[in-house]
Amino acid sequence: MSTAAETAHPAVPRREGRDRARQQRRAVTSAPWILLAPFLALFALTFIFPIIAAVGSSFTKVTRSGLFGETGVHSGFAGFENYARALGDGSFVASIGRVLLFGMVQVPVMIALCTVLALLLESASAKWPGFFRAAYFMPYGVPGVIATILWSFLYVPGLSPLVDAAGSVGLTVNFLGPDTVLWSIANIVTWSYTGYNMLIVIAQLKAIPSEVYEAARVDGAGPFRVAWTIQLPLIRPALVLTTVFSIIGTLQLFAEAQVLQTVAPAVNSQYTPNLSAYTTAFAYNDYNVAAAQAVLIALAAFILSFTFLRFTNRKSS
Repeated sequence: MSTAAETAHPAVPRREGRDRARQQRRAVTSAPWILLAPFLALFALTFIFPIIAAVGSSFTKVTRSGLFGETGVHSGFAGFENYARALGDGSFVASIGRVLLFGMVQVPVMIALCTVLALLLESASAKWPGFFRAAYFMPYGVPGVIATILWSFLYVPGLSPLVDAAGSVGLTVNFLGPDTVLWSIANIVTWSYTGYNMLIVIAQLKAIPSEVYEAARVDGAGPFRVAWTIQLPLIRPALVLTTVFSIIGTLQLFAEAQVLQTVAPAVNSQYTPNLSAYTTAFAYNDYNVAAAQAVLIALAAFILSFTFLRFTNRKSS
């Protein structure tokens, strides 16, 4: 039975219903943003703001008045001067070429190795796959500095059993020489990250429907044919992902080269782009040029990754 107010104003209940529905929609819309707010704030603080600060610093020039800058420090817009100085540094340019050569060899070897390991561990005849997955992944849990120190004992003459064994048969091996130290670093990186990439590939292999394997067995396909015609095409997204990660990681080489500096004379303070930017900032106190170098490294990683993705997408289409 309606009240007198509802009879006199029938639009009031409808208006209240629309207000409640509007409030519910607003609550549903805002709830995800409220839940994401802590992550977004941390993401902006640790990722977005540092990038903006680095880009801004790369276009800034700091001038100091007086012998030690005691009369004042002034900042101004430098244009592309810092980038010109970074690209004019022969050691920095050489470090970029060095890691590109590193990536052209190390990345394909590591991707091929992790793919083979994943296929072997996911084959029907694999023995103790869980144990070997953990064993292959374990090097990834070792920090890069510790891994480099461990491998240094196998590289340094007088400590390395490998060098001693080679010398006992008349062979001279120098893992830390100018022509070999880059590949010694490649060995450390491959040892550290092959297991991690292998797990990504295994996750993709486990997503393949069992009906596909059953159909292949009905057609009489053997293990090699299954791997070549079924598994490899279907794990292509995982291979692309691991390759992109590896390309980015190649340009970020730092810890291995820095640690090997103490035992390898061929590794200088500008051996890799990241090490060069670190040296420019904290040894030469030229933070603006170091920021420009960091931006150039990021641009190189983006261009290489984007080019690889475009190439793979065009090839698949």
